[in-house]
Amino acid sequence: MTAILPIAAEPSDAELLRRYRAGDAAAFTQLYERHRLGLFRFLLGLCGEHAVAEEVFQETWISLIRSESLQREAAVLFKTWLYQIARNRLIDHWRKHGKRQQREEAFDELLHDQPSVASDPERQLSLTQDQARIQAALADLPAEQREVFLLRAHADLQLHEIAELTRTPAETVKSRLRYAMHKLRRLLSVAEEVSP
Repeated sequence: MTAILPIAAEPSDAELLRRYRAGDAAAFTQLYERHRLGLFRFLLGLCGEHAVAEEVFQETWISLIRSESLQREAAVLFKTWLYQIARNRLIDHWRKHGKRQQREEAFDELLHDQPSVASDPERQLSLTQDQARIQAALADLPAEQREVFLLRAHADLQLHEIAELTRTPAETVKSRLRYAMHKLRRLLSVAEEVSP
């Protein structure tokens, strides 16, 4: 009879951060890989500018690295903390440059995603068109609804976590998400009917 070995659980974000702070560079790599794509999509969805999203994305990780706090992630979910840092860096960027937001319909996350070696051009064109429709629909949402939707979709945060991060009552967050989902469904179904 063979002994069944227990499967080792993935370390939590807080554990990875503690290990990184203790000098384990591989722990940071794992933390980065776990959150990079969702964080970048969140920033790009909020600002609509690839260059700004990239800059704020880098500033977010630098802020995290420079932070020496170990107590912070014990009190707050690491992911909520990371997205709060990103949100604050983006607000700082807008203040510094005197802009709130600019919208683009281009949605290019290829720098943060693994390219498919064997993808056929027709499928790539379809995906690009879908991404453009989604980005255009997101751009039509009011900023507060877009932020709540992106935090739910890309950060996979619960409503109470979004409420905490945005300092908004939970019921307001729930309403914003509901309105965002309704409007996105309507906009995407109209875009689907219009596209060839």
